[in-house]
Amino acid sequence: MIPLRRIDPFVALRCVGAGLLICAALPPWGWWPLAFVGIAMIDGLMRDQVWKVRFARVFAVALAWLAPGMFWMIDLTPPGYLLAVLAYAAMFGLAAAISPGDRWRRLALPAGFVLAEALRWRWPFGGVPLATLPMTQAQSPLLPVARVAGSLLLAATVVVVGLLLAALLERHWKSSMALGGFVIVVIGLAAVAPQGRVIDSIEIAIVQGGGQQRTRATQEGAKVVFDRHIATSAQVNDGVDLVLWPENVVNPAPDPTGSRDPRRLYRDDAQLALSELAQQLDAPILPGWFYSISPTETINYTDVWLADGSVGDRYEKVRTVPFGEFVPLRGLLELFAKDVLPPRDVRPGTEPAVIETPVGPLAVSISWEIFFERRANDGVRNGGQLLVNPTNGSSYWLTILQTQQLASSQLRAVETGRWVVQAAPTGFSAVVAPDGDLVARTDISEQAVLHETVELRTGQTWAVQLGPRSTIMLAALVLLTLSAGSYLRLSLHLDEKGRGAASSS
Repeated sequence: MIPLRRIDPFVALRCVGAGLLICAALPPWGWWPLAFVGIAMIDGLMRDQVWKVRFARVFAVALAWLAPGMFWMIDLTPPGYLLAVLAYAAMFGLAAAISPGDRWRRLALPAGFVLAEALRWRWPFGGVPLATLPMTQAQSPLLPVARVAGSLLLAATVVVVGLLLAALLERHWKSSMALGGFVIVVIGLAAVAPQGRVIDSIEIAIVQGGGQQRTRATQEGAKVVFDRHIATSAQVNDGVDLVLWPENVVNPAPDPTGSRDPRRLYRDDAQLALSELAQQLDAPILPGWFYSISPTETINYTDVWLADGSVGDRYEKVRTVPFGEFVPLRGLLELFAKDVLPPRDVRPGTEPAVIETPVGPLAVSISWEIFFERRANDGVRNGGQLLVNPTNGSSYWLTILQTQQLASSQLRAVETGRWVVQAAPTGFSAVVAPDGDLVARTDISEQAVLHETVELRTGQTWAVQLGPRSTIMLAALVLLTLSAGSYLRLSLHLDEKGRGAASSS
C-alpha cells in the first residue's frame, strides 16, 4: 500500500483525468476518440514504475472510469454498485501490475486489459459487462474489428491505438511501427471478414407502449402496461410479417381469492387478448412474459403467438441479472436485507438461444443477455437469421444503461452479421443493421411503433466461429510471456548489480 503522504496530487489528477476521458467515450456521452487519450495517459502513468505503483495508479484510473460509467447500478443495489466498481477497478489494476513497467508494457498492456475485461464480463455471479472499452467504439470506424474476433479483440485494439498515440507523442518509432502494424492488420482483416449473406427480408413492427421511467413493478401497474401495449399495437401497419413486444410486459398474477379484482391482470385474460390481437393483425406476435410459478421462482420468457391465434415456440431467459432477477448468497443476505431483496429468483432457461417463428428461426437475447456475446453467438450457431432483443429498462434512472444497451446491440450486430431489433416498453427500442448502423430508435417514454424492413441472414462471421476463448488464451500467453521475460531481466540486472558491488568491495 502506498502511504497517503507519498501520493503526488498531480499524479492523482492525471489518474482521475485518464479515467474520466475513457468514461466520456462511453454512451451516453460517446466521445469515442477520448478513449485513446485516456489509454495514452495510462501508458505514461505506468512507465518505469514498480508493480505496486502501477497497480495503484491504474486502479485509480479505473475507479474514475467505472464509477460514473456504471452509476445506473446504484438504483438496483447500492452496495452491489460499490463492490462492483471496486472489484472491477482492482482487475484493471492487477492487469497493470502483472504487465512490465519497461518498454515491453506496450505489448503486454493490451493483453492485460483483454483479460481484465474478460474476467469482469464473467465473474462474479455471471459478470457485469457494462461500461466496457468496446462500447466506447460503437460509433467509431473501429467497430468492424468486432466481426474478426469479437468484442475482446476490439478492446485490445482500443488499448493499442491509445498506446500508439503515446508512442508517437514520445517519438518512439519502433513501438509506433509495431503498434501501428497491429492496427493495420486488424482493420484489414475486418474489411475481408465474412459478414453473412442475405436470404430474405421481412417487415417488422416493434411496439413501445411508452410511459414513465424509473417505475417499479406492481400488479396494478402491470395491467396498465399491458393495456398500453395492446392499444399501441393498433398502430401496426397491415401486412407486417412479425410484431415484437418488449420483455415482461405481460405480467399476470394469480387470483388467490377468486374475486377477479379488475385491477389485476390474469393469465387467461392476457392469453385471450394476445390471441385476438394476433388474429386482428394477421401476423405473429412475440410478447414478453413474467410471472411467479411458485413461492420461490419466477419465470421470464418470450413466446410466439401465431396469426391464427394459437401459441407456438417459446424461449426462457437463460442469463439472469444478479440482485435483480436472482440473489446470490440469498441465505446469507436475507439475514441483513430481506425486505429489499427480490422475494423470488427467476428460473434460468436451459435451451439454445433461438426461437422458431413463421418467418424462420430467430436468435433471441432477452434484455440482459444482449450484453453477453456468448448468448447471441449461441443463437446464430443454432440457425438464428435475425437477433431479437425484447428488453425492459423502465426501472432504471437516467439513460446510462439504455444507451450502453444500444451500444451492445451494435456490437452484437457486427459480431454476428445479423440485424438486431430491440423492443423496450419505455425506450429505447431500436433497429440495428449488421454493420452496426443505428437505423431507427425511439425516444424515452415515447409511445410508438417502429416499422422497418430487415434482412434475414445466414452464415457465420469469424467472431461467431471463434468465440472469445481463442482471444482470451492468446492474451494470457502474451501477458505471461512478457511478464516472465520482464521478471527474468530484472533478476539478471539485480544479479549483475550485486556482483558489481562485490567486485568493488
